[in-house]
Amino acid sequence: MADLDRSSDNVSADSTEQSSKVSNVEFSEDEEMLIAMVYNLVGERWSLIAGRIPGRTAEEIEKYWTSRYSTSQ
Repeated sequence: MADLDRSSDNVSADSTEQSSKVSNVEFSEDEEMLIAMVYNLVGERWSLIAGRIPGRTAEEIEKYWTSRYSTSQ
């Protein structure tokens, strides 16, 4: 039973590490400009935007956008 408790702790720690890594992803100036241009055309359709940038996921782009252009600040 104790083994099950420890394994669930590892899973939650791993997922926390992964989510913090994703938010720290660097984008090139060209990628930033492309994201802004496509966002102005299609809005918050992150999968469409990600489809225009090889190697990027919709989640990475959405986290980048919300961390950079959040209106709640």
